[in-house]
Amino acid sequence: MIIVMVTFKLPVAWSVEEASKVFEATAPKYLGRKGLIRKHYYLTEGGDRAGGIYLWRSRSDAEACYTREWQAMVTEKYGAPPEIQYMICPVTV
Repeated sequence: MIIVMVTFKLPVAWSVEEASKVFEATAPKYLGRKGLIRKHYYLTEGGDRAGGIYLWRSRSDAEACYTREWQAMVTEKYGAPPEIQYMICPVTV
């Protein structure tokens, strides 16, 4: 399995309420996505960074999500380009 952490440095800090509203609106787009096991949205305590932590069945499934078009769309939505980190998940408890 692969864990991907996507982070956006927000131009203006968000409150938990603002983040929840945006995340709840985008969540349905990920339902039923091939290879996606779980997605967690997050907001740092200072509200200056937000993103998602994804658990994928394979790297190819993850890469199929993070296309140039997806990156352009989220850059426009969040006001900053995403930082995408791929990590191997050898064990899940």
